[in-house]
Amino acid sequence: MVIPQTTGSLSYAAAFGEARAPALAVREVGPASAPKPRLLDRVREAIRVRHYSRRTEKTYVGWIRRYIFFHGKRHPAEMGAPEITRFLTSLAGESKVAASTQNQALSALLFLYREVLLQEVPWLDDLVYAKRPKHLPVVLTREEVRAVLGQIHGVPRLMAFLLYGAGLRLLECARLRIKDVDPGRNQIVVREGKGDKDRLTMLPAAIKADLLQHLEAVRVQHQLDLQAGAGWVELPGALARKYPNAGREWPWQWVFPATRIYVDRQSGQRRRHHLHESVLQRAVRAAALRAGIAKRVSCHTFRHSFATHLLEDGHDIRTVQELLGHHDVSTTMIYTHVLNRGPGAVRSPADRVFPA
Repeated sequence: MVIPQTTGSLSYAAAFGEARAPALAVREVGPASAPKPRLLDRVREAIRVRHYSRRTEKTYVGWIRRYIFFHGKRHPAEMGAPEITRFLTSLAGESKVAASTQNQALSALLFLYREVLLQEVPWLDDLVYAKRPKHLPVVLTREEVRAVLGQIHGVPRLMAFLLYGAGLRLLECARLRIKDVDPGRNQIVVREGKGDKDRLTMLPAAIKADLLQHLEAVRVQHQLDLQAGAGWVELPGALARKYPNAGREWPWQWVFPATRIYVDRQSGQRRRHHLHESVLQRAVRAAALRAGIAKRVSCHTFRHSFATHLLEDGHDIRTVQELLGHHDVSTTMIYTHVLNRGPGAVRSPADRVFPA
């Protein structure tokens, strides 16, 4: 028997399966022998089939959940363009979210209706993405980079140095594995960067000796972990099934491992995760304050500075594009606006009237 769908707690239970919902409404029910997965489980499955990142999964599920709660726990299949418009308007008007955040919410809902509910929704094409304001990136001078890095010590300093010296994104740096660092060729392989793309970048000679010393300490720690019955790391995709012992091998270990071991619930393996990105974020913010930098400095500021300084040194835009991993050169072109070829290279007429 098929239980009819209604609004309210029944639809809520279909999406979330909460215990406080009526007993008959725990799932979206089809035939008695084959209950349908809950809505958010279907969303997660659709995302994983498409090999989207875990962060995308968490973000999309969060927005869909928020959308359902906003409309009194109604099932999304019962709603349409007016409900989506009211939700997005509330985000912009009441929550005052940024345009990029509003667009992120819209993308999650587009994915829900088109890829999960499989609805013919031509009205979605009429929904307009919020216009994102264009901001110039914050760029440090070379002296400011030296000042900030001088205030960071230990492993965070190595990581911050790679953000600037190799143009890495924060998570790209945190997720480096031993096999991705090639000291012999002075290069780093960035695996599954933004857009799920691999790329090559340089290993700065200025940090090479310190990094090798750090890797030796990591090797010793890994050996101790192995002796203690640990030493595992998470592997990407299905590699753990294909190579059951690879998770304990040295090439797959993190360059910047966490300080603690955790037990994976599914496998029971005692693993180390990579160092959490918040460790470096806090270190960079504190270092910028101690260095007296008036600019708003974040981890990504080092990447902006990397690109700008390469262009200042005369490297062509295509080379910088490849090192940064940008899909479109127009994204890289924004750094030309902060070069001294722009307003900084033009002499003010006041300087001719009133010479310094």
